[in-house]
Amino acid sequence: MTYPEAIKKLRNKMLLTQTEFAELLGVKFGTVNRWEAGEYEPTMKTKRKLAPLFEKYDIEVEE
Repeated sequence: MTYPEAIKKLRNKMLLTQTEFAELLGVKFGTVNRWEAGEYEPTMKTKRKLAPLFEKYDIEVEE
């Protein structure tokens, strides 16, 4: 699964809005919006925050 798909699936499994998800990760709403639209990819720092969440919710991401 690509990052845009994985991020959206993770956010939906966590029952969070884009704003809430952004606050959880310490980024802005627009950043999450652009990730889900496939315009940008998370930074390495953010990927390290996302990795345990992807694992917890059984979501595999293709690098």
